[in-house]
Amino acid sequence: MMGNRTVVEKDTKSMAGERVLPLPSLVKEALKTFRAMQALERLAAGEGYGGAGYVLVDELGAALNGRQLRMQAYKIMDGNSLRRVRLYDVRASCLTYLANNGVPDHLLAMWAGHTNVKTTKKWYVKPDVADLLPAAEAWGGLAGGV
Repeated sequence: MMGNRTVVEKDTKSMAGERVLPLPSLVKEALKTFRAMQALERLAAGEGYGGAGYVLVDELGAALNGRQLRMQAYKIMDGNSLRRVRLYDVRASCLTYLANNGVPDHLLAMWAGHTNVKTTKKWYVKPDVADLLPAAEAWGGLAGGV
């Protein structure tokens, strides 16, 4: 996006960015619902529907700009009682979640579109204090607790 007005299409940074990712079933179902909603919007708009070919479009089919994407994301975060975070930070949150749930490093890197696992671990996997709870509980065993 440039100046929150224009969508700029460009190639991925590397060939690792050219990848196919499986969709989690929850995401697949949400996209099907979204597609049905867009079909209704297309019918309602008639000839006025632009059909830009993007997934995230307004009710007339025009691609959302950066500000519109942020506002839609914030609306969803607010509606689900989630803390507002920058969209860019969501990527790190998702990769941290996957790492904390046992996804191997090489698969994290592939999911992120990185050729080097170190890039993914250094810049995107960001554990916080809550993520350390299992380690704290393990220390309890050392002290003779369990």
